[in-house]
Amino acid sequence: MTAAGGTDADTADRPEGFRRVSAALAERGHPHAPRFLEVAARTSQEAADALGVQVGQIAKSVIFRRRRDDVPVLVVTSGDRRVDEKKVAALVAPAGVDGGPGGLGRADADYVKTRTGFSIGGVAPLAHREPPVVLIDRELFRFDEVWAAAGHPNGVFRASPQDLVALTGAPVADVVQAG
Repeated sequence: MTAAGGTDADTADRPEGFRRVSAALAERGHPHAPRFLEVAARTSQEAADALGVQVGQIAKSVIFRRRRDDVPVLVVTSGDRRVDEKKVAALVAPAGVDGGPGGLGRADADYVKTRTGFSIGGVAPLAHREPPVVLIDRELFRFDEVWAAAGHPNGVFRASPQDLVALTGAPVADVVQAG
């Protein structure tokens, strides 16, 4: 049992998504093994409560679908912020590019599961079935340590915001609503 109310990752009996994220973190030499919490943490608040951290320290994953090519777009942002879809679209799906209409669409649960291999509430920033376009929100850099989903609603892993950039290769951007 860990201080965060979960167990360190012995992955043999864990769900496939959690095992995939555990393997990806190990392959990349990430120093913190994922934890499997005793309770599901499908929302940022549930995760923060389970871990005893601020809601802003939860690196939540928000998936969109880019309209012109149906590619998944993953925004990893602070749990206390709301993604500004227009800012994201301007960065990854501007109107008129390649003759397409531009913009982002909502991603329903089936799209998320099919494209990422993870259920909503457990979407990790890495180890997706289909590589998404990824953006890391600059608001995460308010914290030295954040917690991201590890492929299952009960799975989380600890990282610095810089670690998330290194693990994903994603750029840092301003992608949240003001205020």
